[in-house]
Amino acid sequence: MPQVLQVLPTDNFEVYAYLNDGSVRLYDVKPLLKKNTVFEPLMDIQAFKDKLAVINHTIAWDMGGNRDPYKCIDIDPCAIYEETLVADPLAGVK
Repeated sequence: MPQVLQVLPTDNFEVYAYLNDGSVRLYDVKPLLKKNTVFEPLMDIQAFKDKLAVINHTIAWDMGGNRDPYKCIDIDPCAIYEETLVADPLAGVK
């Protein structure tokens, strides 16, 4: 079962997800960002970035601020694993 170990947000509502198999996947959240859905609060880029975390071994947004796995918005890790395999954006950064 894929597990997310680390996440890195972009300015374009995407998330780099570092998985337990050593791969890095780029997950585009834009298609989920719609009014009147659970994802609506994440339409604000600052909230999208500030609340991003790894909870339940996957990409999640800590909506309550207390890392409660039952009060977060998360993405199925299998869906993340199926996304585009990309190079590590932090490779070579010192």
